[in-house]
Amino acid sequence: MLWKTHGERQIYTNQWVNLCLVDVEQPDGRRWEHHVVRLRHLAVAAVVNEHREVLMMWRHRFITDSWAWELPMGLIEAGETPEQAAAREVEEETGWRPGPMKPLIYAEPANGITDSQHYVFRADGATHIGPPTEKNESDRIEWVPLERVRGMIDRREVVSSGSLVGLLYVLMDEVIRGPHEASAEPAPADVMRP
Repeated sequence: MLWKTHGERQIYTNQWVNLCLVDVEQPDGRRWEHHVVRLRHLAVAAVVNEHREVLMMWRHRFITDSWAWELPMGLIEAGETPEQAAAREVEEETGWRPGPMKPLIYAEPANGITDSQHYVFRADGATHIGPPTEKNESDRIEWVPLERVRGMIDRREVVSSGSLVGLLYVLMDEVIRGPHEASAEPAPADVMRP
């Protein structure tokens, strides 16, 4: 059942977020204004080393006043591909330069209210190049064994949607394909197309 869009007006805008009212018509003919949050798109990286550990950051999110583990992630800058953004974010936030980025999955975390797109990648291996250049991103950076990740998720030590999607996909691949095959075969390119 298709909802029709008749128009859109901005209520608030800045470099991070745009709040709009969209004039929509539901299939039953009812018409009303729906709030939509327009966001820049996000790249997420699950970096796995040869010891089957994933690179994670322990950080505080002031909006929810909570601490949790996250994968490196950030906004895709103008003129940058999602792969480039994912690699840049790993380097800036952790001080590790990841191996080649392979697409894992594309997700729209809350498409009933926002147009945010998440591009999630896997990189096998990384080289330490120094301290992170983004010093305010995390309290600590660790290589976490993959066998600990499920318990961390169950205990709500990982709660961000980008991190959850990336970690669960890596764990699924490890179980279905095995650790060596999971790192070798990227997702089809069309998986990453919105």
